[in-house]
Amino acid sequence: MRMALTPKTCHGAGASGPACPTSPRPLRVALVGSPNVGKSALFNRLTHRYVTVSNYPGTSVEIARGTGSLDGLPVEILDTPGLYSLSSDTEEQRAVRRLLLEGGADVLVHVVDAKLVSRMLALTLQLMELGRPLVVALNMMDEASRHGVRVDAAALSERLGLPVVPLVAVTGAGLADLERAIAEASRRPVPLPPPYGNGVGEAVRDLRDRLRGSYPVDPTAVAALLLQGDAEAAALVKSAEPDGGRRALAAAAELGARLEAPPAYRLAVERRLAAAALADPLVRREERPTAAWGTRLGRLVTRPATGIPVMLLVLYVGLYQFVGRFGGGTLVDWIEGSVFEQRLNPWMAEWFARLPWEAVRALFVGEYGLLTLGLRYAVAIILPVVGTFFVFFSVLEDSGYFPRLALLVDRGFKRMGLSGRAVIPMVLGFACDTMATLVTRTLATKRERVLATFLLALAIPCSAQLGVILALLAHRPQALGVWAAALLGIFLAVGWLAARLLPGAGPLFHLELPPMRWPRLGNVLTKTVMRMQWYFLEVLPLFLVASVLLWAGDLTGVFGWISGALTPVVGALGLPAETGRIFLFGFFRRDYGAAGLFDLERRGLLSVAQLTVAAVTLTLFVPCIAQFLTMIKERGLKTALAMLGIITPLAFGAGWALHWLLRGWG
Repeated sequence: MRMALTPKTCHGAGASGPACPTSPRPLRVALVGSPNVGKSALFNRLTHRYVTVSNYPGTSVEIARGTGSLDGLPVEILDTPGLYSLSSDTEEQRAVRRLLLEGGADVLVHVVDAKLVSRMLALTLQLMELGRPLVVALNMMDEASRHGVRVDAAALSERLGLPVVPLVAVTGAGLADLERAIAEASRRPVPLPPPYGNGVGEAVRDLRDRLRGSYPVDPTAVAALLLQGDAEAAALVKSAEPDGGRRALAAAAELGARLEAPPAYRLAVERRLAAAALADPLVRREERPTAAWGTRLGRLVTRPATGIPVMLLVLYVGLYQFVGRFGGGTLVDWIEGSVFEQRLNPWMAEWFARLPWEAVRALFVGEYGLLTLGLRYAVAIILPVVGTFFVFFSVLEDSGYFPRLALLVDRGFKRMGLSGRAVIPMVLGFACDTMATLVTRTLATKRERVLATFLLALAIPCSAQLGVILALLAHRPQALGVWAAALLGIFLAVGWLAARLLPGAGPLFHLELPPMRWPRLGNVLTKTVMRMQWYFLEVLPLFLVASVLLWAGDLTGVFGWISGALTPVVGALGLPAETGRIFLFGFFRRDYGAAGLFDLERRGLLSVAQLTVAAVTLTLFVPCIAQFLTMIKERGLKTALAMLGIITPLAFGAGWALHWLLRGWG
């Protein structure tokens, strides 16, 4: 197969059509489609570069780029966040739309879940309006077969006038056919979608004919968006039209008024009807036992009467027993005790004892040494906890449980100004709050994104911090109960109050539910290894830098001065003076502070009540540096500083109140 580097034919080329690429550069192929259809899995196959593959929206929040080759010639593959329509309402979906409207891709591959082809073809019709070479990839054909769904791909291709390729991205089945289809699509004319009924198609064509400017894509797409009152399309028209878009905007308003209903609604309805007319006759369905089993299980975990007990059972087995007791207890005890304390630490101390400079010895094997503190915390305490958490997390996400959890908690989240969709970043926060802060882009409104970011920074512990605290409190059920109740109560109360103080309308909730499935062992292992590698490469340098700063602070006396300044603060919480340093550790990273708390408990410096107060305060304490920088990037410096200014006194205030409450209880 030979692949052209640039499309040979572009629909509507000329003054009002898309500009065909002429420079000898790699062909840009964009993978587009709804969430949960396998775009990232296909990206991995085409580029041999791993990006996270998950069963819920929010995994891809930025456009990932990778290179591949077709018949020895280079291509650039773009993995885009999921979107249901070009009329999108979230930041990451608007980024995809800008890419498409600006002609940033030479060939579009619309990745479609074969089980839901009738529903998803509405987006195919919108993509056809762009006039760009287009391929439809019918993904998950194996799951469609298990669910008794049969799609006549050849007949659908003939009806659409586009290549339609059945494939299974996770196994690579059909990949060669897709590569050939991409090559052919770049050389063939692109048909416009069939005309929409009830006057909608005529309105779009009429408005298209009135556009006189030059656009990167076919003006049909611009006209359709302009008819819906889209702000970005209006800005594009104003910049491209000779009269600044005045006639086009007036025509859009006039034609929209004739539709006797909101144009966005009318266009969506007519696209749905056109998609169903195209696909329904070509799709056969029959009930399968495996599909019925997954459907029944999916219903059980979304109904409050059964879903809440299942959620509690999952948390008990996964977080408490597997992550807390096994990862944070058994594995940490073995690595920290048998490996570091009995073998590595004595050997390293003996080796560095040969050095005549006490300060240099302290840098490596002292109380704040690179090896005895930084490396030990990262490898012996944090890594086993993170590893077990990511195994648990990967099993849940590969099963399709997370979107159903979002549906289950939607009503409760609405009381805090959030939709059930916000459970996705909240759950991701238990893995890594930095990653979760990025995923708040998937929330529809600025108000919801600010609320979610604030609650993540306040009351959601990351996997390492959570695992260490669970390990510390696992053998003290009352302390664990107080810690969990305090965090949940503060999360709900602060969320409820913030939702009433922040202006804005309440959120809407819509989410595509993928099928429940048995997790694939290969997926679980790959995700776990990749996430552990990413986390370890991020955390180890920061732990080592923190150790150097603490060593320097101890050597110069600055650390002692800061610890002394914190003594009255921790004393007000009923904690010993040594506890002040764990809050210094927590300033560098939350998990670094949790590891310091682990050390204090092992040395017998904390009673059960003191451990509980310290755990609650540290969990609520300032976010780690990486998360804070991400908050600045996503929400702005003023908003991030305001959140920090609220969180810090709130954390110590909650610790103080809990200390006196526990003291009163005896």
